[in-house]
Amino acid sequence: MNLRVVFMGTPEFSVPTLTALHANFRVIGVVTQPDKPRGRGLKTLPSAVKKAALALQLPLVQPDQISAPETMEILRAWSPDVIVVAAYGKILPESILRLPPRGCINLHASLLPRHRGAAPISAAILAGDRMTGVCTILMDRGMDTGDILLREEIPIDDEDTSGTLHDKLMERGAGLVVNTLKAMMEGTIRPMPQDHSRATYTKPTSKAEGRIDWHDDAQYIAKLVRAMNPWPGAFFSLSDEKIRVWKARAEPGRAVPGRIESLRSDGICVGTGNGILLLQEIQAPSRNPVAAIEFARARGLSVGDDLG
Repeated sequence: MNLRVVFMGTPEFSVPTLTALHANFRVIGVVTQPDKPRGRGLKTLPSAVKKAALALQLPLVQPDQISAPETMEILRAWSPDVIVVAAYGKILPESILRLPPRGCINLHASLLPRHRGAAPISAAILAGDRMTGVCTILMDRGMDTGDILLREEIPIDDEDTSGTLHDKLMERGAGLVVNTLKAMMEGTIRPMPQDHSRATYTKPTSKAEGRIDWHDDAQYIAKLVRAMNPWPGAFFSLSDEKIRVWKARAEPGRAVPGRIESLRSDGICVGTGNGILLLQEIQAPSRNPVAAIEFARARGLSVGDDLG
């Protein structure tokens, strides 16, 4: 289709949407964030969207400031019919929101108005939601407050982590964006205002949020483990080491919070403020993840030992 599309995105989540847009419409330009230091070595690396745009041989810009006059000049020269945004990572100024005749369309990884903001995937798991999904919205000046165009629900499985749910939403979101633009061109879409009274908000996840408090409920800690996987990882401290927990399950029972209640073939049972947490897969610094019982044997852990 001859719809002129500018795409704005940065991380891996954005790439399937860019690829789907390129396959169905005329992508005339891509905007992504500047290369940044990443990883342990802090080597300056391009974003996932930059690599995808270069592979597709699409015009690309990486503005330090999205509101800079030179950025606006480029966008005006591209003359897009619509701008599609998927996890770009910056708030768009009103000058950009008003630029394309068909508006700016944002892909959001939740069922708005629930979980507006930067971390909707982990927030849905941590809240114990049974359903999540993806939405396309017509962007306005607020954070994820625009009218909903299309939405698709996705169940959250008991074993879903932020990583597995991210991948599901990433793929579904790409298709939803394509369907949204096709419906706009056909004139069959009807924007639906959000019920702002039902809105909840999330903020960017910090490393400190992964710390396990053994006085919390075991069910909550199990959700925290899933929500913090793969980043930043839930953890507890043992002998001044940060031990990451990649898989755990809540079980009924009573024990002293943080104390090993039993050692089983399927893991380490630890007391919490309410219930037992079965640690199943954990990781010591600079080591590979292992079954929790193997970790216990290697460290000489025993029933009654305190995990902090």
